[in-house]
Amino acid sequence: MLLINSDQNQDKNLRFNGNNSGSKNFTVHIPRSYIVKLGKLLGICLYFIDVPHRRLVRRNLQFCFPEWSRARIQNLSQRIFKNVGITALEIIQSAVIPEEDLLEMFRIKGDARSINTLKNKQKGLIIISCHMGNWEVGLQYLGCYFGRPISAVVRNVGYKWLDNFIDHIRTRLGNKVIFKKGAWQKMMQTLRKGEALVVTIDQSRYKQEVEVILFNRKATTTLAVALSAIRCKSPVIPIFGSRDTDGTHTAHIYPPLELERTNDLRRDLQVNTQKMVDVMEDMIRKYPDQWIWFQRPWKKTYPNLYPEWEARRQKRKRKKRQRKSKMAVSS
Repeated sequence: MLLINSDQNQDKNLRFNGNNSGSKNFTVHIPRSYIVKLGKLLGICLYFIDVPHRRLVRRNLQFCFPEWSRARIQNLSQRIFKNVGITALEIIQSAVIPEEDLLEMFRIKGDARSINTLKNKQKGLIIISCHMGNWEVGLQYLGCYFGRPISAVVRNVGYKWLDNFIDHIRTRLGNKVIFKKGAWQKMMQTLRKGEALVVTIDQSRYKQEVEVILFNRKATTTLAVALSAIRCKSPVIPIFGSRDTDGTHTAHIYPPLELERTNDLRRDLQVNTQKMVDVMEDMIRKYPDQWIWFQRPWKKTYPNLYPEWEARRQKRKRKKRQRKSKMAVSS
């Protein structure tokens, strides 16, 4: 196990490179301790204001940990929202932070084989991760530290101004973005060119999904990672982030997964994807307050767990059928 500390002075405030506007200068200079305190305050405000997501988080926790008391679930829910608040402020700051200060925010704790593989710029590889710690800033860090651009498979938030802002953050230091819709071909091209690809695996999919076990419950996730790895013979390296108490971050780099490749593709996809989910669950159990429990990985297998979401989905399906009927009548 290697431990690489990128922070030469964890108590030092963030520096400024001297060529930015006053507002950027101010944003860069905000100490980490302030970001953490303000982020926690923002998170608690969101906890009381954002009732739908508060219910969603509690529902997911009760579903995964039925033996937990109501007080324990409430306490963890508040910590989860505090993490969201800190993450939001860190993402805003990361839009202007210099590369050298970004490198000081993280340390690496991981497997030597994986680190050597990541440094090999001639080999295509897949990084699996999830919405944990600060995944957006962590993506920037990995690209800078290993000196190779990383292509992230992402989906639009839904608001153009916010999508543009987040895409700027993701790509400003050389990384690339692949949007989920129609991503398959670009994913294969990325791997075959010897580049690195990162995919989050903690979201349920209704198309191109595979059934797995997550927290002892049936869930669904994308099969694209396992299929890409098999087709391109690419190594799969799990990397997850966690935030330390002083506001710095740790990138946890797991050993490359031992994937199965047999003559039964369907079985291989399920078995290999389950291996990926098992590693993710292990990390979530270690840092349960740092995973974004806003996800709905059980929405297909347990639709009654999310009645509001299921009602909206059925409504969209009815509208879609009505539009098709109208088009058929008019033609």
